[in-house]
Amino acid sequence: MAINVLEVIRQGQVGGGESHLLDLIAGFDNRVNPIVLSFTGGQMIDALTQRGVKCHVVNTSHPFDVRITRQIKELILRENIQLIHAHGSRAASNVAFIARKLHIPMVYTVHGWSFHQDQSFFIKRLRAWSEKIICKLSKEVICVSESNRITGQKTFGLKHSIVIENGINLTKFNPHREFSNLRNEFGFTDEDFVIGFVGRITLQKAPLDFVKSIALARQKDKRIKALLVGQGDMEEETKEAIRLYGMEKYIRTSPFRSDVPDVLHAIDVFCLPSLWEGLSIALLEAMAMKKALVVTPTDGTKEVITHQQSGLIVDFGKPEELAECYLAYLHHPKWKEDYGVTAMSTIQERFNSRRVSQQVTEVYYDILR
Repeated sequence: MAINVLEVIRQGQVGGGESHLLDLIAGFDNRVNPIVLSFTGGQMIDALTQRGVKCHVVNTSHPFDVRITRQIKELILRENIQLIHAHGSRAASNVAFIARKLHIPMVYTVHGWSFHQDQSFFIKRLRAWSEKIICKLSKEVICVSESNRITGQKTFGLKHSIVIENGINLTKFNPHREFSNLRNEFGFTDEDFVIGFVGRITLQKAPLDFVKSIALARQKDKRIKALLVGQGDMEEETKEAIRLYGMEKYIRTSPFRSDVPDVLHAIDVFCLPSLWEGLSIALLEAMAMKKALVVTPTDGTKEVITHQQSGLIVDFGKPEELAECYLAYLHHPKWKEDYGVTAMSTIQERFNSRRVSQQVTEVYYDILR
């Protein structure tokens, strides 16, 4: 008989963690009956509902929101939930104490810790303390990279945890299949060298560094253009930066799209200038699509990208170095091809989403035994 698992996530729009959940659920066999709880609606909820997955939306933008406790508790009892799987700290903070009170085991997947280097000392300590509490309330903690686990151990003494690296759908992200011609749709020519940014437009992803890097690169080679795809709370600030740098004609923007493989096919280089990550799904997707990469040394990224073998790594907050990397790929086409092939090989060997679903299912059953 299938076990009823409540998969809890912060938002219903499609981002890295949400893409992970879509693929995770798609890979479950008949031993797991997933029921999804999200705190906003969005494309992910629509996609899951179309697949026949039961979804619930309890609207809140706050972590640990006591106003929704009763709704969540009633939902858990009504759906006869046997295990709760929280994806990310925002989701976990709203269900951890409820799970403990109802004596339902909780699994917590860390998609990057909520504490990071750009925070003040007080905020970082507070976030680390809250992560420690969530982990103590969890029956199992899943880290998506070994670096993530080590960070937890060093920062607050994380004890019980396992590493299950993120995976992606290798049929969907296959560089050898047919794609739509989005270069034409976005107005790029064959001569343009297009740098892509695909992700949430938030502080974490450093979109302003990306915009500045394109402006700097274009000062040296006019073939450089960019495609920025995503949504988030820094959209207006990012658009204003594009205007200030006079990049309106050269940086095309788009909200979230469902045809991410086509988007990746349309670009020459994928840039991920994040300040922190667990293990970026967007990065794995770009690797699977054999893209040349420019990235920052976040936890998970350092484990999958080797500098000058499968991509180029630059320090945080250095748009001038990002720009130099774009130009290096433009002027050394063999790097672009060779690094892309190496990145793709890494994905094919380690990061199949079916493997992730199987491993997570075993975690569920081990806990319930």
